[in-house]
Amino acid sequence: MFRFFNLSKKHKRTPWNKGKLIGQRPPLKMQEIWSIRIHLELDKKIRDLALFNLAIDSKLRGCDLMKLRVHDISTGNSISSRAMVIQQKTRQPVQFEITEPSRKALAEWIEQASLKSVDYLFPSRLNPLTHVTTRQYGRIVKCWVKMIGLNPTLYGTHSMRRTKATLIYKRTKNIRAVQILLGHTKLESTVRYLGVEVDDALEMSEQTEI
Repeated sequence: MFRFFNLSKKHKRTPWNKGKLIGQRPPLKMQEIWSIRIHLELDKKIRDLALFNLAIDSKLRGCDLMKLRVHDISTGNSISSRAMVIQQKTRQPVQFEITEPSRKALAEWIEQASLKSVDYLFPSRLNPLTHVTTRQYGRIVKCWVKMIGLNPTLYGTHSMRRTKATLIYKRTKNIRAVQILLGHTKLESTVRYLGVEVDDALEMSEQTEI
């Protein structure tokens, strides 16, 4: 007896997040940012310090951050104070600032690693012709937060992306500015991403005494 299979149907894969509780990754607080920086500086982890600082400044998704090349953030032998990349997800350009501490750490890392203009800014240690993968970047982030006593299961690469954006919003309440900095095409996306409506509602509730 012959059995016929419908080859036109694609094999259905089980979603990676099926049965798991998936929520927003919390951003880092100011004290936590400085704690990680101090640990990385004391441990002389030049690459990690450069990566950490740039991740905070750029507010880029992991896929965009890992694909940066030296010439994307530098002009000649100096690190630029601003840079622009085309986002992989939206294909739209987004600009970001590179603060002085970040420029200093990046310059030190580029010199130590002897990186050329066309090289990936964070090359893989296994194959210098490729960049650190987003999965490996995620593991690095978990090491950072674990290092200062935080629960690594709660944090991820989006914690880095959300950190400065969240701090800017809390200081200014300018959601439009944060939208531009994150490279979101819709304001609603920024509202959902930061969870600002929930935070603002809770803050108002806490300040209201009955």
